[in-house]
Amino acid sequence: MQRKPSRVFLGLALWFCAPLFAVSPVLADAAILQGLDKITARISTFEAPLDTPVRFGSLSIIARTCYKRPPEEPPESTAFLEVVVVHPDSEPVSLFTGWMFASSPAISAIEHPVYDVWVIDCAAASSQGAEGEDPEGPLLPDIVETVPLDEAAGENDVTQ
Repeated sequence: MQRKPSRVFLGLALWFCAPLFAVSPVLADAAILQGLDKITARISTFEAPLDTPVRFGSLSIIARTCYKRPPEEPPESTAFLEVVVVHPDSEPVSLFTGWMFASSPAISAIEHPVYDVWVIDCAAASSQGAEGEDPEGPLLPDIVETVPLDEAAGENDVTQ
């Protein structure tokens, strides 16, 4: 009977100390996104560096933060995205602002008649000027365009 209090004490001590040993998620430099053009059935995988607008068709996507769990925990990548629809003849319209989870893309899906976008992973931003790489930046599919942050506010053209 004397062993039960010690087991209870040990259990409580481990329960209270567990947050001290918890591994925090890793903050990444970029979100790896995948987009579907429903008209052409074309799927594109692209990188969205944090706080840099990336165009996917008529969508302008800004990844504000991206977290990835460390390897010793169950895999999960989470990104906070802002998605704006940009048309040349009208003002930009906010389509989505919120968290997206790689393991459950349907929890917070982007509802657009032509495009679907979801988070695949979080990673370090690709290195600029690496050997064999274009100094202008990484090559993206034709439908995706990286837009500098200061130009994105006033730019309303659509990349096709």
